[in-house]
Amino acid sequence: MQAITGATLIDGTGSDPLANATIVIDEGGRITEVGAGVAVPSDATALDVGGATVMPGLIDAHVHLNSGKFGANMQERALTPPSLHGYESMTNARETLEAGVTSVRDASGAPLGFRMAIEQGLFPGPRMKLSISALSQTGGHGDKLLPAGFGFGLFPSHPTELPETICDGVEEVRKTARLVLRAGADFIKLHSTGGVLSPSDEPGATQFTIEEIAVMVQEAAAQGKTCMAHAQATQGIKNAVLAGVESIEHGIYLDDEVIEQMKQRGTFLVPTLHAPRGVLKLEEERPGTMLPQSVRKTHEVLDAHTESIRAAYEAGVTIAMGTDAAVGKHGTNTEELEYLTQIGMSAMEAIVASTQTAAACIHDSSNVGTLEVGKLGDLLVIDGDPLDDITILQDRDRLRVIMLGGDAYKDTIRG
Repeated sequence: MQAITGATLIDGTGSDPLANATIVIDEGGRITEVGAGVAVPSDATALDVGGATVMPGLIDAHVHLNSGKFGANMQERALTPPSLHGYESMTNARETLEAGVTSVRDASGAPLGFRMAIEQGLFPGPRMKLSISALSQTGGHGDKLLPAGFGFGLFPSHPTELPETICDGVEEVRKTARLVLRAGADFIKLHSTGGVLSPSDEPGATQFTIEEIAVMVQEAAAQGKTCMAHAQATQGIKNAVLAGVESIEHGIYLDDEVIEQMKQRGTFLVPTLHAPRGVLKLEEERPGTMLPQSVRKTHEVLDAHTESIRAAYEAGVTIAMGTDAAVGKHGTNTEELEYLTQIGMSAMEAIVASTQTAAACIHDSSNVGTLEVGKLGDLLVIDGDPLDDITILQDRDRLRVIMLGGDAYKDTIRG
């Protein structure tokens, strides 16, 4: 048993910070007491954090950890054996955890074995929810085929662990949804629109019919699960929302009608403002790495994306933090909180979007997202006040402690 004392507590619920708080974590890794005036049990090991901020570990609701080396171009991907790709992805998991992100929802590309390896301690990484492989129509955002007749995607494929997911028509969609569920998906991921990085479409393209999407929702619900949609074009977003998809990823071209529908239905919006900025940063650092059409599309959507998320926030849509890391550099996830404040959120709202709300979005509120009795001791100790300056979360030197279930992955206080 251990106790963290002397903390300024941000508990993830949006409540005002609490000074001189104590958090007690039992040997099972769960919080047994939290608050001011809590006595330290006699059998607990105490860590006095001296007024530092203690807050829940951050949750990124949209990453792609099994994406190999960040920024690899087509030639590098063609020359990379799948086994090396896997080892590179271990670095992605570690970088994510070291950024203070203790839970993620992987939005396609990571197989069940990747999560199992983290859980068994083979390499460090965050807790994971999986979508396995994303469903796409022929010629859609997930279709990797290039004009030359071959294709390179961000992620490898495997007949059982990462099944091919190009599907057309209700019955093909039904079978493919069942394939990803069989492979261990916690969510069904689908592409209801085109995208920026895909070679054969545009972000404004609508993909899959409402009937096809509804079948995915039905198959997920049959196993007590839900769907998440890569959705950038207005009509494709509407189709996903009306068919019952629970979370909209990206949301570049929202309009008032679909914003109102999302509010009424409680649909989550995962903005990934980090993603287009990540594309432009990579292209600046390594010119020619990205396809020319992807750079062109990024410039075209950047302003619309920002204004769309701002409109959704101002209207009261539920926003959960997600970055699309792999499109942007792994380990830079906390930049998303800064971008959320730029569309109007307060620092506290950005933190709640990255903790309590993100936990609800990934269906893990019983374990993570807030520092409350019964929750896992996933927490961060920050040197400074992120409510005063949200960008301090990007400074790893100020991230003094990272705990997963009460176990310190990083501790520069005790050394």
